[in-house]
Amino acid sequence: MNKVIVLYKRPVGKAELGDFKTNIEEMPTADDGEVLLKTIYVSVDPYLRGRMNDAESYIPPFELNKPLQSGIIAEVVDSNNTLFKIGDFVLGNLEWKEYQVSDGKGLRIIPNDPAYLTAYLGVLGMTGLTAYLGLTQIGLPKPGETLVVSGAAGAVGSIVGQVGKLLGCRVVGITGSDEKVQLLKSKFHFDEAINYKNTVDLTRSINAACPNGVDIYFDNVGGKISDDVLNNINKHARIPLCGAISLYNDATPVLGPYIQPVLVKKSALIQGFIVSDFAAQFPEATRQLTEWLMAGKLTYHETIYKGFDHIPQAFMGLFEGSNEGKMVVKI
Repeated sequence: MNKVIVLYKRPVGKAELGDFKTNIEEMPTADDGEVLLKTIYVSVDPYLRGRMNDAESYIPPFELNKPLQSGIIAEVVDSNNTLFKIGDFVLGNLEWKEYQVSDGKGLRIIPNDPAYLTAYLGVLGMTGLTAYLGLTQIGLPKPGETLVVSGAAGAVGSIVGQVGKLLGCRVVGITGSDEKVQLLKSKFHFDEAINYKNTVDLTRSINAACPNGVDIYFDNVGGKISDDVLNNINKHARIPLCGAISLYNDATPVLGPYIQPVLVKKSALIQGFIVSDFAAQFPEATRQLTEWLMAGKLTYHETIYKGFDHIPQAFMGLFEGSNEGKMVVKI
């Protein structure tokens, strides 16, 4: 039999276990032109929360009582498709099922290298592309500039900071625990890191960590943290707006400071983006990220849950700050 996780209810505020349901189906079989896939690793990401709402966005919402989807690494266990053979490992946007069939469209064969397999869900996948392209295409970093990254110990943030360092920036990360502060400085080589949870005045702490002001702010969280960073931006600052995880679970809009005056005063650019905006740059970005990773200039960190049944818990953990780096579920 085959386990499937569906969206049972649309969350109000933070997602809860009761919003998900595990169904049991018969084991699927591959017809002509199809492959049978066994799920090996599942990526959970903050943007999935938006797809749980019945609201218009850049990607359609999940349907109730239908399987959720995300980036998945799977093994081909049966094949009636000439492009794939048994034993191939593939990457694709697939359903939360233990086993599923695919016609092969959208699947990418990846090397079965245990040392780097999960990297294709992170630093060599959409996560790495989001970090690299958001920073280089919108942030436009120059050597000697100061880059601030919120959600800095997360999957995207930890890569943004490293790329910024490789491009010559001074990098300051904002995160939510002393342990993550140490991780940012020791493993990811951030110049400074701030635990916003034990800072009385975050605006002042950012000012102290950025004596020359903030030239680029890579925003992963939105909300009050971003307000405090904006208080420290320089003239012509650039702000790639990647996410707003601090606001995703709000049932009603939260009013904050109006940001237009500071943007006008500083002639600053703020630009929201999704990684597919830069699809034409994917090959070059992938080549550069792979080169840095293989040369030991770029590293990554993962928080791994184990077991198909724990996919919802791993997803919910993103909003509790329980992940360091990329959150992955090993089946």
